[in-house]
Amino acid sequence: MAEYPRYQEIILDVRDRIATLTLNLPDTRNPISGRAIVEEIDDACRRIQYDDGVSVMILTGAGKAFSAGGNVKDMKKRGGDFTGSALEIAENGYRRGIQRIPLAIDRLDVPVIAAVNGAAVGAGCDLVAMCDLRIASSEARFGETFLNLGLIPGDGGSWFLTRQIGYQRAAELTFTARMIDAEEALALGLVMKVVPPEQLMPEAEKLAETIAQKPPRQLRLAKRLLKQALRMSLADFLDVCSLNNGAAQQTEDHMEGVTALLEKRTDVAFGDIKAVLLSVLAHRIRLKPSSRYLISPSEFVAQEFERHVQEAQWEEGESPEEPGGRF
Repeated sequence: MAEYPRYQEIILDVRDRIATLTLNLPDTRNPISGRAIVEEIDDACRRIQYDDGVSVMILTGAGKAFSAGGNVKDMKKRGGDFTGSALEIAENGYRRGIQRIPLAIDRLDVPVIAAVNGAAVGAGCDLVAMCDLRIASSEARFGETFLNLGLIPGDGGSWFLTRQIGYQRAAELTFTARMIDAEEALALGLVMKVVPPEQLMPEAEKLAETIAQKPPRQLRLAKRLLKQALRMSLADFLDVCSLNNGAAQQTEDHMEGVTALLEKRTDVAFGDIKAVLLSVLAHRIRLKPSSRYLISPSEFVAQEFERHVQEAQWEEGESPEEPGGRF
C-alpha cells in the first residue's frame, strides 16, 4: 500500500482497496476554489491513480454541505483565485486553479462514487457530475447557479453535466440557475439513489466494497473503455476492446473467475500481478486494424509481454538465455 501525506483541507482515508476523500472545510461549506484545496485534491488523485492497492474512491464533504463551489467572499473582494486582470484570472484562477480538479478526477481509472451529504452548489454541483456513480442524502440540494452570480461554469461543469443528464436537462438547470432537491436530481439522472442521511456513507461504502472485490486491473480497464466509447468510432473502439480483452485473457484473474464460475464457488480470489503489466502494455500499444495482422490481439499482447519481461531481465543484468547474467 502506498503512503499518503496528511492533508490540511481534505481527509484521505485508504483501507481495503477503498479511498475515501472528504472535503474538510465545513465552516465555509467546503469551497473548492482555493489554491490549497486544489493542490491537495490533485495530489490525492494522482497518488490514488498510481496506487495498485486502490480500486475505488468515495468523494464526500464534511459537515452539512457537500461543496458550496467557489468562494463567494473572495469573489466579492477580488481576492484569492479571483485576483488580477482577466488573463491573470483565467491562467491562475482557472487553468492553474480549479480546472485542475476535473482533469485530476477524469484521469482516474478507478471508479469514483459521490456521496452527496448536503448542498452541492455551482462548482460543487459540477464536482458531483464529475463522478461515475452518485448517491445523495435526502437532505442534499443541487444548483448549477453560476448565472445568478453573473458567471458561467468555468470549471468545465457543462462538459460533465450534458453527458450525465443530457443537453436539454443540463440547459434548463444552467439557464434557470435554480436549486433542485435530491428527489428531482434522482428523476433527472444526476444521482442514482437517494437515501436517508444516516444511510449515505454505509450505502456508498457497500457499493464501494462490491466494486473493490472485482479484479483490480480489469476494473480500471473497464472504466477506461467506458470513457473511450464516448469519443471513438465503433470500428476503432472494437479494436481497443479486442486488445484489452486479449490482455485480460492472459491473466490469472481471468482463469480464477472462469474456474470459480464452473466450480460454483463464491470465494473468488482476484489480484493478479501479471495483469498489472499486461494492462499497462495494452494501454501503451496502438494497433492498426486487426485485419492487417496474422495473429490475434491476445497473441500479440502475449508476445509483447514476454519481450518486455526479457528486456527487463537484461536491464537487471540477467539474460534469459544465459542464467547468471552477462556480468
